[in-house]
Amino acid sequence: MEDLPVTWRKQAKMLRRYGGETPAVALESCAEQLEAALQERDEATLTLRDAARESGYSTDHLGRLVRDGKIPNAGRPGAPRIARMHLPRKTRAATPRPASRSPVREVSTAQIVQSVIERGT
Repeated sequence: MEDLPVTWRKQAKMLRRYGGETPAVALESCAEQLEAALQERDEATLTLRDAARESGYSTDHLGRLVRDGKIPNAGRPGAPRIARMHLPRKTRAATPRPASRSPVREVSTAQIVQSVIERGT
């Protein structure tokens, strides 16, 4: 998801080359909005309980990491919080997915842009 703004800007540049100024502006706007949302998400702070749910680590372990200074405390003494951007993540073993009953429809970027142009959204 973090790579989407870069991808959208490249696509906007390509659209401009072919006279697609309006969809190019729309893609650049989407890229800016996504970057802002990602930044806001990463800066959000979590309680140890919420951080444990997201990271897969226990609240005790996360509290210890904060006390030891390995993760910055985004809260206050006695009520630690962890910024999502500093949250460690446990790697999870890949679990096999059940076979899909319906085929996945692939949609190209050109189809998405065309849809945006046609619907005006």
